[in-house]
Amino acid sequence: MSVRAVIAEDEPLLAAQLQSLLAKAWPALEIAGIAANGLQAVELIARERPQVAFLDIRMPGLSGLEAAAEIADRLGKDDEAPAIVFVTAYDEYALRAFELAAVDYLLKPVTEERLARCIQRLKARIERPLGVDGLVSQLQQILKGESSKPASSLTILRAGTGDTVKMIPVDEVCYFQAADKYSSVVTKDGESLIRTPLKELMAQLPAERFAQVHRGTIVNLAEVAAAVRDDAGRVSLKLRSRKETLPVSRLYADLFRQM
Repeated sequence: MSVRAVIAEDEPLLAAQLQSLLAKAWPALEIAGIAANGLQAVELIARERPQVAFLDIRMPGLSGLEAAAEIADRLGKDDEAPAIVFVTAYDEYALRAFELAAVDYLLKPVTEERLARCIQRLKARIERPLGVDGLVSQLQQILKGESSKPASSLTILRAGTGDTVKMIPVDEVCYFQAADKYSSVVTKDGESLIRTPLKELMAQLPAERFAQVHRGTIVNLAEVAAAVRDDAGRVSLKLRSRKETLPVSRLYADLFRQM
């Protein structure tokens, strides 16, 4: 059986190096394409449907983890998920999260010996491919292993609306949404902007009240009126104070399984 792979790496020299090492260690492997960022990786994988994806952890647009979550969201319930190898510069302590989730990884700079072990694991994985639920479960384990959330301290937000700066109590926020270099703060009365990125913001919010439900959305759980699951198993949230619904990534759908 022919095996196809994609590489997602924003450094062209590192992408070329990995491709060269793979050509030597696994001559039968076909490289279906190389993506320069996370968004390109998602589109490339959706189009080419490779059995293997090598994703750099830190890429512009989407990180490797975010790209993997987006890939999972696009898969049908019966589709086979690609075997994902994360390529990272993290130290060994941080890599425990990946080891616990049984997801392979390559530490930069990639060595021939380590790549050879990775290829053996990949060949075994390809013989027993994962479905979308298996991929989601692995990504959830990685997030659990990575998390080290500090105590929250944020109670008031300074947010801009036109020429006005508003002081918004955190408890009055319905949800936050990523907006280019800003984050949008959505309350029952309207929207404002803050300069804090969503990932940084999440670390400052009360964990018992706010939850990430998508790579670009954090919701106030007290504002969730209902969680609706469609025929494809995708979840969306109805809010108490807003008319719009919020899509939930498969990665975070378990938060609302009992609703």
